[in-house]
Amino acid sequence: MTLQDRTCIVTGSSRGIGRGIAEELGRSGANVAVNYRSSEGDAYDVVERIEAEGGTAIAVQADVTDRDEVEAMRETISEAFGTTNVLVNNAGITVDKKFSEMTREDWDLVMEVNLGGVFNCTKAFFDDLKEADHGRLINISSVVGQQGNYGQANYATTKSGLFGFTRTIALELARYDTTANCVAPGFVQTDMLDKVPERVQQKILSRIPLERFAEIDDVAGIVRFLASHDSGYMTGQVLGVNGGMEW
Repeated sequence: MTLQDRTCIVTGSSRGIGRGIAEELGRSGANVAVNYRSSEGDAYDVVERIEAEGGTAIAVQADVTDRDEVEAMRETISEAFGTTNVLVNNAGITVDKKFSEMTREDWDLVMEVNLGGVFNCTKAFFDDLKEADHGRLINISSVVGQQGNYGQANYATTKSGLFGFTRTIALELARYDTTANCVAPGFVQTDMLDKVPERVQQKILSRIPLERFAEIDDVAGIVRFLASHDSGYMTGQVLGVNGGMEW
């Protein structure tokens, strides 16, 4: 599943799942643009890791909620690598509260990043994806968008919204031989999960048939497949990477 000579942008890829995806794409031969908002040092660490393994990468700053910064990011990537073949919309945030305590500001902030950022980035790279050789749009959602989750009404809404967005864009891009798919990870071993109390983690584990949390590589490998030519007849799909959790 080589990605040689393909250019990939992964938003929010200075750490966590995004970092794992960027490094996996780099190992597969892609030119990788590592996007970050404020974690500059972490982003350059990812670039160094990719280059140490023989890949090619650049770090590009942009707040995905700022359309001007996103457009400037696209121009930077174009100057460095040419047309972008693969856009991975990964950037996202959580502001967790029970709905009775959630403010409109809490709601709007998550909407602006998790859905507004996807709009801005997809809009900026849309022509690239249409013109690319086998363009790929890959949106990172969550099992929370399928099942809901206590205290995450805002986050769950944004992640389920990606399903309809992905399906619609897949229909609009199909005529250009460009695909759009969505990956919905379950609970992944990241810093975010580490902050969850142990008793809650055990409760979650009891719902996972494979009896373990996902590793970042479990998700990154699926994204690599979707970015490759091997996924060319798959579009408009939601791939659950959740250890067998029902939804």
